[in-house]
Amino acid sequence: MENTENSQLEFVTLGGGCFWCTESVFQAVRGVSEVVSGYSGGHIENPSYEQICGGDTDHVEVVRIGFDPSVIDLQTILEIFFATHDPTSLNRQGADAGTQYASVVFYETEQQKEVARKVMAQTQELLGRKLETRLEPAPKFWPAEDYHRDYYARHPQQGYCQMVISPKMAKLRQKFAPLLRT
Repeated sequence: MENTENSQLEFVTLGGGCFWCTESVFQAVRGVSEVVSGYSGGHIENPSYEQICGGDTDHVEVVRIGFDPSVIDLQTILEIFFATHDPTSLNRQGADAGTQYASVVFYETEQQKEVARKVMAQTQELLGRKLETRLEPAPKFWPAEDYHRDYYARHPQQGYCQMVISPKMAKLRQKFAPLLRT
């Protein structure tokens, strides 16, 4: 991740299916200094992966992204987000199904909410289909267990990484090459 000692980070929390996928996408983007996988939106304190996989805690697998708005703005972050997952699927990304895989933008400020509304409207028009992405105020964020962090970077040859994450990364490189770290 980049060093942004002299800048003020902005944070947004995004859920776009499996957090391994979303984490790996944003770790590759210039101006993003922090990407932490975790859980948000549920009704129990400090949930475990096993609890949220049961589907009854209402938590979503998310990433909390810290970015330098002088390098990359929220609109661009959200454009990348919507281009690298399917925001038209309700609680599903490919074979990953369940409420924990919801598409969601958890905003921290009213300005973020307005930017998200704008990008969501543009994305819906572009796709010609209704978005299933929720737009909600940021609830408590619970970091995921350590073994989930940097998953793709640590396990690039694992089957899920090869079948699901690698194609997302290829799409990211093709569509957003100028925004990626060198």
